[in-house]
Amino acid sequence: MSKVLIERKHISQQVLEQLKEMIQEEPYRRGVKLPSEQELSDLFQVSRSPIREALSVLTAAGVIESKQGGGRWVKDVKLVDMLSNLKMGLVSMEEVHSLLEMRHIIETEAAALAATRASERDLVRLETALLQFKETVQDETVIGSEADTNFHYEIVRASKNPFLVSSLENIGELLNQAIEYSLRFNVGKTEKRRDVYKEHENVFLAIQKKDASGAREAMNTHITNVRKKLGDTSLD
Repeated sequence: MSKVLIERKHISQQVLEQLKEMIQEEPYRRGVKLPSEQELSDLFQVSRSPIREALSVLTAAGVIESKQGGGRWVKDVKLVDMLSNLKMGLVSMEEVHSLLEMRHIIETEAAALAATRASERDLVRLETALLQFKETVQDETVIGSEADTNFHYEIVRASKNPFLVSSLENIGELLNQAIEYSLRFNVGKTEKRRDVYKEHENVFLAIQKKDASGAREAMNTHITNVRKKLGDTSLD
């Protein structure tokens, strides 16, 4: 294997990024033992200290693990176990599509229920969440995942179904990071960001009008577009 050149500034971060790329592609796929610290030091042409720091981050994130007998191994990273943005780029798109499929099932019906059950207080919270998301859309430097996630959560909350609410709460952190992953595709693309906001606005307006069918259809359109953007061919 040819040696990898690493810039001298932020060395441990550079090593971390290189290791992430290698785990995503080749040669360190899931279940493979990583080279020793000394071997990685030789590969990246840096001291063992930044190697150790980068490996510590990967271990803390659950991407690699130490085993009896010595050595570190690449774990089988699953979307359901994801605890940090570090893992988002390591999971398979099939798992991302499965999460979106679940959202599609839950949130389209939750939107319809919200249209018939939302109180005035619910509508105020929904509108506030929508306006907060609009602010992030207008700022090209902001991804806006938290505001987006909050809007979707308020819709499910307005459905008044405690099991739907619990389902979303149980995957709260996972949902936020999956939404962030999706929104990153729109960074710097003003028109696409506006389109996403318009989809959210259409959902809100239907709920506000107590139009259950319209709310269901608006949410269906929104999540279908997200799934297509991320390459879900099951919708073709």
